Amino acid sequence: MANRGPSYGLSREVQEKIEQKYDQDLESRLVDWIVTQCGGNIEKPQPGKQNFQNWLMDGTILCRLINSLYPRGKEPIKKISETQMAFKQMEKISQFLQAAEAYGPKSLQCSLVPLVKGKDMAAVQRTLMALGSVAITKDDGLYRGNRDWFHRKSQGNRREFSEEQLRQGQNLIGLQMGSNRGASQAGMTGYGMHRQIM
Repeated sequence: MANRGPSYGLSREVQEKIEQKYDQDLESRLVDWIVTQCGGNIEKPQPGKQNFQNWLMDGTILCRLINSLYPRGKEPIKKISETQMAFKQMEKISQFLQAAEAYGPKSLQCSLVPLVKGKDMAAVQRTLMALGSVAITKDDGLYRGNRDWFHRKSQGNRREFSEEQLRQGQNLIGLQMGSNRGASQAGMTGYGMHRQIM
């Protein structure tokens, strides 16, 4: 993690809540997917949040991941530098985030701060999960890995109605308006009838 001292009080409580959102099982699934998607020549990290952060932090793996989701020759990141300088790492992570946003919907929102500082690695996991879900949903043959690892996002289900069907629908009373089915006055007596019998 970055150079910072321990947190106290409310800051500590907030940080503990954020850290509870991190999922170890999801980490192993994401590592398996990234290795499968990028090709087998990537070495898996040891399990653990710190190792996962260090594995992704230089940005090279993230750039290779997003490039693998595009057809050959149309990769968004043309040159992935292998340097370990901090500003180059930040640049690669920024390129990944821009390419991921162009690849999928706005659900792929994450900044590079959680990854670099290691404060909210669950946000990084959510971003990678959203990217995997978009890749499965696109179904363009570029996704590699187990299809059960991610959820397929729902697509629009547009319906077309003819003018006649629309006119028929105007004559119906929707059940949201209420219904009087099954209602009858059987067994009911007029007001005050029970008093007259006495």
